[in-house]
Amino acid sequence: MYESKQKTDLRSYINKILMKKTFIFLVHAFIGWALCGATMMIGKEITTIENALIIHAFAATIFFCIITFIYHHKFNFTNPLQTAIGFTAFVILMDFFIVAPIFEQSYEMFYSLLGTWIPFFLIFVSSFSTGFYKIKRDS
Repeated sequence: MYESKQKTDLRSYINKILMKKTFIFLVHAFIGWALCGATMMIGKEITTIENALIIHAFAATIFFCIITFIYHHKFNFTNPLQTAIGFTAFVILMDFFIVAPIFEQSYEMFYSLLGTWIPFFLIFVSSFSTGFYKIKRDS
């Protein structure tokens, strides 16, 4: 009986740790996505859509470099490839399920290389390379 209670407590403890790590990871991804969204919102108001998309592509790279560096410096729960895949997947899913249907009211943005696919690629590359650099530098 006591051993079963210990196993249940251990499982509960492990689940709490996994939930905390997942939450921390998702908060970092959300911050990057929100900064990209703010860049697009402001960019569309003060310049042309083409210029806003170019600025967004560069800004996404910078935002995710900084966020990845902070994430790996303070937490480092994932390796660079997992981080890059996770951050990129989060942005793609949020764009697909939130931005396109609610804000843009169209999925047309996914037809644009500059509008989605180049920033997604840059987010992946910047997250992976920054994570790789940070881990190599610290070892």
